[in-house]
Amino acid sequence: MTDPMVLVVDDEVKILQLARDYLEHAGFAVLTTETGTDALAAARQARPDLIVLDLGLPDLDGLDARYAIR
Repeated sequence: MTDPMVLVVDDEVKILQLARDYLEHAGFAVLTTETGTDALAAARQARPDLIVLDLGLPDLDGLDARYAIR
């Protein structure tokens, strides 16, 4: 059985690192991206179990990304 996959999307690298560290310590596999466009591609390819999505992304609004992923 594989660890549950979490996709974390945020344009602030320190937040990505902190979230990744906490989630990996809790036993999750973690994938991170810094843009909404990359999040769409990662979600389609990796099919994560959970997505933690920043709403204020520079290239694509987080809500728009959510609608596209859904």
